[in-house]
Amino acid sequence: MRLPILVLLTSLSAGALAGAPADFNGRWNIKLDHPRHRVWWLEVSGAGTPRMSGWFVGAPGGQVDRIENLRMEQDKLVFSFSRKRDEKPLELLYTAKYEGGVLNGEFVEAFAGQSKAPVKWTGYRAPVITDQDDGSWKEGKPVALFDGKTTNGWRLVVAGEPGWFAENGLMKNRPKASDIVTEAKFWNFVLRAEYRYEKGSNSGIALRGRYEIQIIDDYGRDVGLHGQGGLYSRYKADTPASKPAGEWQTMEIRLVGRQLSVWLNGVQIHNKRVIDGATAMAIDADEDKPGPIGLQGDHGLVEFRKLEIVPLVKR
Repeated sequence: MRLPILVLLTSLSAGALAGAPADFNGRWNIKLDHPRHRVWWLEVSGAGTPRMSGWFVGAPGGQVDRIENLRMEQDKLVFSFSRKRDEKPLELLYTAKYEGGVLNGEFVEAFAGQSKAPVKWTGYRAPVITDQDDGSWKEGKPVALFDGKTTNGWRLVVAGEPGWFAENGLMKNRPKASDIVTEAKFWNFVLRAEYRYEKGSNSGIALRGRYEIQIIDDYGRDVGLHGQGGLYSRYKADTPASKPAGEWQTMEIRLVGRQLSVWLNGVQIHNKRVIDGATAMAIDADEDKPGPIGLQGDHGLVEFRKLEIVPLVKR
């Protein structure tokens, strides 16, 4: 029996819109309505095959987590994590459909058997960035991000939380302060910072509002993925170069496209490492556009006496 033309077209259209498993493969930058304005990141490979695997940066932490429970349910991507909070079970469930080139998803958090309202999220395919640190870039005019007197040019990420202040030529965070970001946005650059922190402290610098370089009191400890100078949860420093807490430290960060080089206290600890995607401090999902510089404020006390950025331009 021949289907009516309208019914046939409707069926074909619905089929075209539904995502095939392979459509979910790749890297995705995720935007959502989050009280801390966080951005998530997802990587999927082998969707619809026995070798399906994935990685995720998002709730409840900011580390890069391997997704152990990842599957396709008809035309839907489903993954979950089981955690504990205060020794009680915490279940995190994520689902998404591929529609019109994006992932339209929901996130449900269930703590001790009580579920919160679903949170909507949208995944956008990560862009290809072609800029390379190939010797074709030169330094432009330096820009002081801290004038030594005020916090002008910076804003709180979370309005209403404790903030930052300038005192005696230093920019400092109050206890449990919000992260702050620059009003200005930057693309390729060299960032130079001079800072110190109290014993046991923890902070970070966000590049383009997406990639966190860790600041932490780890003097005398083995270098780890969350150690000082590391690209948080992605690359550890090549060698330990931290000074003891209370001493002034220097960091120089060079970012061209996705290539990252870092010097900590004069020692090169990263050399043109390729950044796969967002990390814990990410608040800006548009990877192919300029983004702000951010400072982490809620993990410990830190003081900056110099923050200078030098845009890189083509020779």
